[in-house]
Amino acid sequence: MDELESLNHSRWECKYHVVFIPKCRRKTLYVQLRQYLGEVFRRLAEQKESRIEEGHLMPDHVHMMISIPPKYAVSQVVGFIKGKSAIHLARNYGEHRRNFVGQSFWARGYFVSTVGRDEEVIRNYIRNQEREDQRLEQMNLWR
Repeated sequence: MDELESLNHSRWECKYHVVFIPKCRRKTLYVQLRQYLGEVFRRLAEQKESRIEEGHLMPDHVHMMISIPPKYAVSQVVGFIKGKSAIHLARNYGEHRRNFVGQSFWARGYFVSTVGRDEEVIRNYIRNQEREDQRLEQMNLWR
């Protein structure tokens, strides 16, 4: 996207590459929930006036390129997305035996990097990450 966003008194283009993982890098959950998580993340980002430009759910982590207005801190938006998505997953797909609020779904912390002028490189990296991981896994089988 080459055009700038705007708020009342500013023009901006703030994009970030964000990666976070579930606790213990659980892989089994994504098999069933992968198709639903993308839409959940997009709706939550919109609540903070942000937009997920690119995203990919790997078996054990999440990659996204997200555009966040400068009036929000990156930590505030990512924390909101992680917290609310964990609650959503727990309520809709988790065990209904107890009042689980999702506090232990995502691992603490995340990776974030500013995108800057390398936007196309980051977009390609996110799109091709799963293929690259599979290729490296195949290479490790021969060791």
